[in-house]
Formats: sequence, structure tokens, C-alpha cells
Amino acid sequence: MKGPIAVVSATAGSNVGGAEAMLRDVATGLAERDWQVEMLTTAAEDIYTWDNVAELGSRDEGLLKIRRFEAVGLTQPLRDRLSNRILAGDKLTMAEQYRWVNAGMRVPGLYDFLVEHGQDYQAIVCGPYMFWAGLVLADVAPERTVLFPCLHDEPFARLGIYKFMMRAVRGLWFQTEPEFQLASRLGLVGDRYAFVGSAVTNPGSTDVGSFRSRYEVDGDYIFFAGRREWGKGWPQLMEDLAFAREVLGDCLPLVTCGVGEIGSLGERLGVRDIGVVPDEDRASGQAGALAYIQPSAMESFSRTVLEALLLGTPVVANWHSAVVRWHCERSGAGLTYSNRYEFAECMRLLKERPQDVRSLAQGGPSYVRNEFTWPAVIDRVEASLGEWT
Repeated sequence: MKGPIAVVSATAGSNVGGAEAMLRDVATGLAERDWQVEMLTTAAEDIYTWDNVAELGSRDEGLLKIRRFEAVGLTQPLRDRLSNRILAGDKLTMAEQYRWVNAGMRVPGLYDFLVEHGQDYQAIVCGPYMFWAGLVLADVAPERTVLFPCLHDEPFARLGIYKFMMRAVRGLWFQTEPEFQLASRLGLVGDRYAFVGSAVTNPGSTDVGSFRSRYEVDGDYIFFAGRREWGKGWPQLMEDLAFAREVLGDCLPLVTCGVGEIGSLGERLGVRDIGVVPDEDRASGQAGALAYIQPSAMESFSRTVLEALLLGTPVVANWHSAVVRWHCERSGAGLTYSNRYEFAECMRLLKERPQDVRSLAQGGPSYVRNEFTWPAVIDRVEASLGEWT
């Protein structure tokens, strides 16, 4: 057995982001190749509340050993005040930056564990860059730490604490070329880095008919899966959709699954929110859609876009996300928009020439199957671990 390897993630629960899902997939992929893998995470299963609901301590879950620590929640007023200054472009001192980090979710028990046991691991894999544990590892075990930055272009990425962290750790693993280019522009890349990529899992069979029946979805529709929040472009999508309907008189209904409120504008627009659904239902919703909508400008990989392409569904995406634009251009399976006028034109094409838009997606499945599979990702991860550790 190879290892031991620790994979450090903010949560191993059910309501997770793309970075946390990717880390668990990497941990599982290594365990399947006879690596001794332990996930170090929290007892929280919801990235919004950080309530500790899982059992603390260590237990085996399938091929993985998962050790859970107590999550300590946010100091919200301080966190919000400093976040607003960062977003406004203020230059925070290093002390203020550390206060901002420590006002977020922390895991003191994980810190104590890593101080005592960090040297026991051949490598410690952590991500994304904004997770509190990354700074801990850059301090207590930098020579053993490999970071998945999951970086996208936002003011937080320009904080000095993260430049220190990314240059202190053993190496960086990037998922896409645009993510690496951004890290290079920001001066975050040291001597050791690798493109290991990421992947999506083939959902197998989908049942669009059952999806339509279960969630009462009739006719053509566009689809969005994910968190309905500012960082994922949801408010702007609602405004763009309202403008498109004003210009066109009508356009395809939007069906969405995931967490977060659709908001009052979404309600007025008749957005169909089906809530949090099983993975197979999400895949069926994507497969049956005329197009998958990705409004986020801040993506480091965008699993849902790759899932839609794998299912043969064209993507309509925010041009300002370099990563999603990269996927659309390389696959030829999507349209991008940079403002509300271009969004309205995309909606016009979907309404008036749906088959032409659908035909764009022909290259999507082969693009994903050729470049974004877990065996290839784990091959690159193992090669990097062999070189760096």
C-alpha cells in the first residue's frame, strides 16, 4: 500500500461545492489504486450554516478513512466588514488579512492534529485556496502540502496572505490552462506546479421523461444547477433574463435545482425551482434541456458545464469566465455572452432556431471523454506525487 496521504477538505457532506466534490473524487481515485488515504474534514455538511451534524472522530467510509473535526462558525460582522473593504479595493494590512481569514470558518482541532501528525503523511492535499486550512498547512507542513487552488479572478485572490501560502507549499495542482495563466499573472506560481486537470463522472442512463413527470416540467426549457448566489452570477442572470423577455416578448422558461433563494425577480419571471435533487435527477434535467446556462464569471473548472457537455446539451455561458469560455471554444459546443444584449440574442436563437443551437453540442461528449476522465487525472496526480514526495 502506498502513502499515507491526507486529503484536507472543508466538508465531506452532501451540500458541497465543486472543490470539495473534486477533492473527495481524487481521494477515492487514489484509494482505488492502493494508496492509504485519509480525509481530514469537518463535521459540517452544509457550506452555508457550518452546523456540526456528523459524528466527530475517525471512521471508515468505503475505501476512505474520514476523520472529522468540529467546525467553528463565522464571526459575521467582522468578516463582512473586512470582506466589503476587500471587494471595494482597499489595501488591508497583513494583520487585517489574517483577522479576515480567522473570522471565517475555522477548525482548531484540525490545526492541533496537523501540528502533531502532519509529518506522518507522505503528502497532504488541500483546497481550495480560500479554505482556512491552506494557511495552516503553509505554516506547519509546507514541505508536504500540495494545494489545489481552484482559483478564479476575484479580489480575494490578490491578498498577500495567499501569495505567501501558494509560494510556501510544496506545489500547486491546476485544473485548467486559464486557471494557471491567472495564477501566473498574480505572481502566485513558484517552482513546482503541474496540470493534473479534473473530471466529471459519466451519469450513466438518464430518464428525461421521469424527470419531467416528477417535477412537472413541460415543453422546452433552459436549465441551471448550482448555488443561487451573487458569486455564481444568479442575480445578474435574473436581470438578463428579465431584459431578454422584455426584448423578445417571451423566451424559454428556466428550470433550476440547487440551494439558495431564487429571489423576488425570479418569482416574477416564473423560474421553476425544484430544489436540491439527487444526482441522477440533475443529470436528467441537464439532458432534457435545450441549453444549460452558466452565468458565473468566477469558475476554476465548472463541473456542471462539463456534465452538460458530456450529456450532449449545449452551453450558454458568461464570456467573462475565462475557464468556461475556454471549454466552449475548445469543444465548439457552446455560446457565450458578455452583456444583456448578447444574452438576449442567445435566447432568441434558442427560441427561433433550437435545432441549430442543439447541433452545436455534437462535439461536447467527445471533448469531455477525451480530456476529462478520472483515470487520466489520477495518472497525473500519481506522477506528480512520485516526483515531489
